[in-house]
Amino acid sequence: MGIKSDIIKTWDFKSGKLNKITDVPGVKVGHFTIKDKINQTGVTAIIPHEGDVFNEKLLCSCEVINGYGKSTGLIQLEELGLLEAPIMMTNTMSVGDVLSGTNKYMISKYENIGKKSPAPNIIVTECNDGVINDMRSMAIKDIHATRAILNATEDFSEGSVGAGTGMITMSLKGGIGSSSRVLNILDKDYTLGSIVLSNFGRIKDLKIDGRKIGREMYESFKNKEIEREKGSIIIVIATDIPLSNIQLKRVSKRATVALANVGSIIGSGSGDIAITFSTANKIIDEDFHNIKYISDEHINDVFRASIESIEESVLSALFHAETVKLSSGKTIYSLKDNLKNSKLKL
Repeated sequence: MGIKSDIIKTWDFKSGKLNKITDVPGVKVGHFTIKDKINQTGVTAIIPHEGDVFNEKLLCSCEVINGYGKSTGLIQLEELGLLEAPIMMTNTMSVGDVLSGTNKYMISKYENIGKKSPAPNIIVTECNDGVINDMRSMAIKDIHATRAILNATEDFSEGSVGAGTGMITMSLKGGIGSSSRVLNILDKDYTLGSIVLSNFGRIKDLKIDGRKIGREMYESFKNKEIEREKGSIIIVIATDIPLSNIQLKRVSKRATVALANVGSIIGSGSGDIAITFSTANKIIDEDFHNIKYISDEHINDVFRASIESIEESVLSALFHAETVKLSSGKTIYSLKDNLKNSKLKL
């Protein structure tokens, strides 16, 4: 909706009400943001459903597209295929504190954890915000993870907020972006949404709706000194479509198409990770599980919807981010300000 609906005119699927991952019923997103003279960083939490997340687990899978990253929880996720806690995003050097804080939140909420129940598998993902933020100051504390979780709502902010506060995308100010798609399968509407922590690429590679606009902007581009292929992107995809673990894995793999569409080459120093979960099946503690999932005959539209959503989420992060001036005197310009400076129009 809003500015996002005007980025590209040729989407195949309509968006949900908010055009955010939270259009998937039950999903919420919360931020905690730090902005001061030294620190530009934060935490973002994705709450997978409104019920008992630990005891009503969801089917989930992931794809490590390029493994230059320091995330936690992905090994067990790959082994068991279950999501049982909020998915967290932060900066690289704050993974430990966010893991600790989320553990404390889970312990306070579930008194059996560590006693009759095993420790929760907490997924903490990260991108490096060291150009804008002083990661050595370790500004993120464990309590900030809890605050991000408790701040979770359906209509959340995008751009330079939460974990996205210090991120750079395509040499432009990046951050948090989100979108959603509605698709019909056997006469029933379902929703798929995504959220990204976007921090990758170089301006020359940026493409919007197939147009190599980054090359058009480069001559007047003011941040040539940061024009390098480094950084990362974390992609979380949620849906209420009944999908098996194998199908969720296959959806995660299609994130590479969306990244290519915006100009990523998935560089050697990039931590590119896609995590996909479905809210359709709740896995509770019992001897046998009845799991429903769609036939692969219908999955191509799921792939297409996920690719569209991720592509728009990356662009949404760029369009919502604001130019930031650093204490060092350096300025990281937003896409909007670079378009104005270059006198280009989309």
